[in-house]
Amino acid sequence: MRAALRHVAILGVIAITACPAPADTPKASDAGPEYRLKPPKERVEKSDIPAPPDVAAAPADAEKSASGLASKVIKPGQGGDKPTADDAVEVHYTGWTTDGKMFDSSVQRGRTTSFALKGVIKGWTEGVPLMSVGETRRFWIPSELAYGDKPTRPGAPAGMLVFDIELVRILRAPPTPPDLDKPPKDATVLPSGLAWRSLKKGTSSEHPTSTSVVEVHYAGWTKDGKMFDSSFRRGRTAKFPLSGVVKGWTEGVPLLTVGETGRFWIPAELAYGKEPMRPGAPAGDLVFDIELVAIDHK
Repeated sequence: MRAALRHVAILGVIAITACPAPADTPKASDAGPEYRLKPPKERVEKSDIPAPPDVAAAPADAEKSASGLASKVIKPGQGGDKPTADDAVEVHYTGWTTDGKMFDSSVQRGRTTSFALKGVIKGWTEGVPLMSVGETRRFWIPSELAYGDKPTRPGAPAGMLVFDIELVRILRAPPTPPDLDKPPKDATVLPSGLAWRSLKKGTSSEHPTSTSVVEVHYAGWTKDGKMFDSSFRRGRTAKFPLSGVVKGWTEGVPLLTVGETGRFWIPAELAYGKEPMRPGAPAGDLVFDIELVAIDHK
């Protein structure tokens, strides 16, 4: 899929850039990774969430790392699964400066945020992997692990920052499939040469059409096992019209029902060709794992 897809997330906007991709996928907009506070016109006028009583400094019982990051568990998680710095995560969070001023909150906006842990401030990259799913933890992030004492980015909060973060979900890219070289015997091969098999049943009987706008999670590999693009690594689903992507997707995605995950073996002639004209486009036969998250009926 499109290498240049970029998506909005934490502290107003985090644009996370994917790998290079061909021209017949949707156009990109934002540049990233990037952090900035949400523009005033986008902020919802709601009461700020009160700062915790220990916002000014980490308490004596907080865990402290060699980098200066301090944290304390507010609510235990549901198990031992923790993200790594290579993962993307879905979180709820609120951030304050040490004077008690709230500067950003997904909780206030009423929706979670997803992002790649390698695309955020150092305090988050180090801190969130300490958490297990379901856990809420408070972090005291020194300025050198945040935006600095004198941020160069307009609107970024200065000095030490305090965050309450709830780890809702870990978004890991699928492992490299063992059957990249050729479709297994139980795959369905279509007259065009496209092959596919269902990996996970859907939650609906609804199929998109070849002209539908769909929301998906996906990962793509070349036959030598190299992952060249993944929405999971960006921590965001992708939305695009099926009339504007490679032929293998236009033909293949309508075979899925909402909630279903399928694996597709796409021959070069239904992808970008054996010698793509666009720099960075993956060449030859490609394999995609695609989850159809939703169909946009707007």
